[in-house]
Parts: sequence; structure tokens; C-alpha cells
Amino acid sequence: MYKPQDIKVLVIDDELSISQFLTLGLQNEGYNVESAQDGISGVNKAKEFQPHIAIVDVMMPGMNGFEVCSMLKTTQNIAIIMLTAKDEVDDRVKGLTLGADDYMVKPFSFQELLARIHARIRDHYPQLMNELAIGSFRIDDARKEIAYKDSVLTLSTTEYGLLKYLVINHGIVHSKAKILDRVWGYDFGGQENIVEVYVRSIREKLGDADHTIIRTIRGSGYMVDLG
Repeated sequence: MYKPQDIKVLVIDDELSISQFLTLGLQNEGYNVESAQDGISGVNKAKEFQPHIAIVDVMMPGMNGFEVCSMLKTTQNIAIIMLTAKDEVDDRVKGLTLGADDYMVKPFSFQELLARIHARIRDHYPQLMNELAIGSFRIDDARKEIAYKDSVLTLSTTEYGLLKYLVINHGIVHSKAKILDRVWGYDFGGQENIVEVYVRSIREKLGDADHTIIRTIRGSGYMVDLG
């Protein structure tokens, strides 16, 4: 079963405040985290630490994030999320061309970073994701089962996909339109109200009568709150 403590994350950022914030936040989520304050130290740390995923700032003195990305991708099997203070298309294209798996522009939501880490781990290390423990949820992708507080829920295929999406991306508000796109698919021709129907059914199965697990954010959408 994939648990955060099984995942090694390397933070490479020359801004000490950001590096400390990310390191502490990820450690609080249970991840095994190391950090480096410059590119050369980051590459050397990666050789010793052998992280599953690296969060790399682009704008660093000496060896910049692009060079770090290129070296890490050449020598290791690693997922890379690049950080930049500039929302420049050329920078994003350059990073992705060098092998970066994702890109985030500062300032960013920590919850969104967590969701992107989950996504990159899922894409890069699928063998780790057959079972995933998040809060009181356990997701077994091989069996297409979700357990809540050790009780397996009886879910339809669509309910499984919806709850899995919300749980993996917990702490982030998702609009009905976004949920339809990610769970039903972009070519789904139905109405957004179908999301309400499925959320209502899942809440009943979770015993979530007061909507504290799957929260409704009025005018915005739904969010799973792990408490």
C-alpha cells in the first residue's frame, strides 16, 4: 500500500523560506523529505537520497533548475515538478522538453502541490498506487474498492471514480464542470446536475449526513475534507 512515508521527496530551492515551508508541510503530510538550497547540492543530494520525486525551483544561482532537471532525468528514475515565479510559456516548454513532469507558478496552493505530487507518483510509479492510504480512506485500484474507516464501500464504477478523484485531490474545490471532465470525460453530453446525484449517493454510503466529509462550497463545487 502506498503511504506518504514510503515516498522520498527532494526540495531544491534557494529561497530558504520557501524551502522550509515546503519541507515542513510535506513532512507534516507524512512524506520523507530532504532539501537543498542550490542546484549543485540538489544533484548531489539526489545521488545519496534517491528520491521518488523532486520539486525544483527554476531561478537559482549557479546551476539553474533547467540544468538540475536535465541532470536528474539523465541519471535517475525520478518525477520532477518545476517551480517558477514567472508564468512564461517558453519556460514551461523548456522545462517539459528537458523531461519535467509538471510545472507550477509561484505563488501556488500547497493543497494543489499535494494533488500534483499524488498525480505524478501515480503516473511515474503505478506499481505503488494499487493501494493508496489517504486519511481514513484506503483506495485499492486493483480491486476498484474504496474503504472508509476500514469498511469497504459498495460503489458503482462511476461512484468509485468520483470518490477516488475527490479523495486524491482532497483540500481542493472542484467545480461540477471540472468533475465532469475528469470523471465522466470531456465528451460527456449530460448535465452538470448528474454530479449532485452521485455526490448524494456517495454521502449516504459514507454516512456523511452533515456533509463534513464531502463539503459543498456554495457557488464553487465540492471538496473532500479529511479533517
